Amino acid sequence: MMKLYNTLTRQKEEFKPIHAGKVGLYACGPTVYWFAHIGNLRSFLFADVLRRTLELAGYDVNMVMNITDVGHLTDDADSGEDKMIVAMQREGKTAFEIADFYTDAFLKDVGRLNIKPAHTYPRATKHIQEQIDMVTQLEKNGFAYTTSDGVYFDTSKLESYGRLSGQSLDEKLAGARVDIGEKKQATDFALWKFSPEGVKRDMEWESPWGVGFPGWHIECSAMSVKYLEAPFDIHTGGIDHISVHHENELAQTEGALGVDQANVWMHGEFLTVDGGKMGKSLGNLFTVDQLVEKDVDPIAFRYFVLGAHYRTQLNFTFEALEASGNALKRLRGLVRDWSSATDGGEEFDKRFDAALFDDLNTAQALAVMWDLVDSDIASGAKAKSLLRMDSVFGFGLELYVGVALEIPEDVLALVKEREGVRVSKDWARSDELRDEILEKGYVVEDAADGSKLSEK
Repeated sequence: MMKLYNTLTRQKEEFKPIHAGKVGLYACGPTVYWFAHIGNLRSFLFADVLRRTLELAGYDVNMVMNITDVGHLTDDADSGEDKMIVAMQREGKTAFEIADFYTDAFLKDVGRLNIKPAHTYPRATKHIQEQIDMVTQLEKNGFAYTTSDGVYFDTSKLESYGRLSGQSLDEKLAGARVDIGEKKQATDFALWKFSPEGVKRDMEWESPWGVGFPGWHIECSAMSVKYLEAPFDIHTGGIDHISVHHENELAQTEGALGVDQANVWMHGEFLTVDGGKMGKSLGNLFTVDQLVEKDVDPIAFRYFVLGAHYRTQLNFTFEALEASGNALKRLRGLVRDWSSATDGGEEFDKRFDAALFDDLNTAQALAVMWDLVDSDIASGAKAKSLLRMDSVFGFGLELYVGVALEIPEDVLALVKEREGVRVSKDWARSDELRDEILEKGYVVEDAADGSKLSEK
């Protein structure tokens, strides 16, 4: 039995799919006006582990992840600068060029972190009509009204508004301290924004209400329904999406279709840096490219993230990342000498499943993995169980289990020369050779029985 924590009910529940053996999974994807940073990527890794765990349990998963390539406003209250326009001014490109570049960058990062690609990546700009159709339905059902700057969702018309965050409409209004302009309530949000008078935008479209662009939230409601149905099984995202973006998605779908958008809502916690908040202004947002520039294996970051439960805050430091990299390196080295996969690790399989099926407890699952590795069962049994575990962990261990390290002849020659100069106690030359070996991608370690090599 698999149990998952449902934000909507605020408890762990037995997971029961709508259709036997099948799961519809929607993950909130990137907004492509800049690179995804490691905080964003923690959320995508959580969704990947969820998908892999469901597949391990035997479900046929259909995963959809949106690409937000329409510019939207920097403030969730439908005000501020347009994020895409800010990026255009920064880089001297069109909005579509910005979106294409950062979409490609995101998909590259997905590959480097061994995140399984979604089955569908719908882009907001390719689904404008679906968004217009949903706004039209909301208007028909009495949930929308028009002001001089756009079409808005009337949150007072939906009795259930606020149930995802656990705040009633009155509580949300009491906490609002913003200039609402022509909106009826501070909690009302844009479904369609009109292009400013006399301003030509790269991204604007004709609509029944006037030339403009969709609000931020409508794309996920419209595209999830198009590719999955309503309701579908599971919706994921970061914890920061609960009170605004996902609250509004849920409201839109219920207002338009009269049903919940998803049965289970799951949210990953924040990644902090050195115990504090991440932010561009603080200079502590890191991308995968920046990690690689620091000689960090992206899979070490994946290992680091899986070391904590997705619903707990995780503090990022380079010391912690280095420890994860060392653990991964040790694991890769140990498994190279194992024999071909055979049965015998079933008890570890059961413990592993019990950890993961209890709301994706990856930290406990990693502990089970190390118990397996350090156990005295046959290496073939270890190999089969470890590869099964890695179908969820995604460390790419199939490249290492039972695969001897192939060392180029020129590197072996340097190692042999270094062993010779160590005998003659020429320590300076020994260090020079160690550095040359490192430049070629290998680490040499001295042991009582001779030099040992591992990959950098």
